[in-house]
Amino acid sequence: MSGAVHCGRAAHVPRRIESFSNETVKRVRALHDKRARRAEGLFLAEGLRICTEAADAGRLPVILLVAEDAQTHPLAQRLIEAVTAAGGDAAITTRAILTKVTGKDNAAGVAGAYVIPPTPLDAIDRTTAAMWVVCEGLKDPGNLGTILRTCDATGAGGLILLDQSCDPFSVEAVRASMGALFTCTLAQADGAAFFDWLRAGPGMLVGTDLGPGTVDYQSVEYRAPTFLLMGNEQSGLPPDYAAACDVRVRMPMAGKADSLNVAVATAVLLYEVLNQRRRTASS
Repeated sequence: MSGAVHCGRAAHVPRRIESFSNETVKRVRALHDKRARRAEGLFLAEGLRICTEAADAGRLPVILLVAEDAQTHPLAQRLIEAVTAAGGDAAITTRAILTKVTGKDNAAGVAGAYVIPPTPLDAIDRTTAAMWVVCEGLKDPGNLGTILRTCDATGAGGLILLDQSCDPFSVEAVRASMGALFTCTLAQADGAAFFDWLRAGPGMLVGTDLGPGTVDYQSVEYRAPTFLLMGNEQSGLPPDYAAACDVRVRMPMAGKADSLNVAVATAVLLYEVLNQRRRTASS
């Protein structure tokens, strides 16, 4: 977290909120709703760890709520000082109010409302990472958050969401990402725009598919930058998307199941690409 500029001790004394009807409480709680997120341009993140990682990545909330029994934690104190120094609104409140805000009975001691960043394809510099994940029609926010978390773990550049994917700034997606939403690049586009963008620069497009013409995922040499194209949880890749891939891969299924959860399949592929690069680097 960058150092805060102190303008006198009083500037860093947070206010107190003790009423469920407080306008700030109602405003932050409303961020569970997609329409409210769009109207406010804000999304909700909860937890001391996630909010601290966001700050370390250069992202501070415009509104910070801290439980009264958590305010003495050194990391919570750093957050309060950083938010107030940056002109944000930091407030101490009760666990009961945080439960109301987050919708969790075991509410974390910290919650923040963050500005929704722009997510254009042009924000991506494909040369900054060896691998990227592209998801078409991803519907489950838990899967979305888990994929972001795996992108962070494997050093992938980030996630490109195509077409009618779920909202990456929903409370469920942010929660599942465990802070990776703040450390990974995120872009949103329709399929046509993505393929135009992809063809304008280097990149190997690898799709996952169960149809004919696929090859074992470990038989492929993944060239940087690799774009792993994952299909919808139920229907998989549209035929025209699959046809646009440089190669389509499959994973062996030794049991009765014919497919993996999309977040699990993404993790398997990301680690295969990572391990190939590790072996090349050590040889």
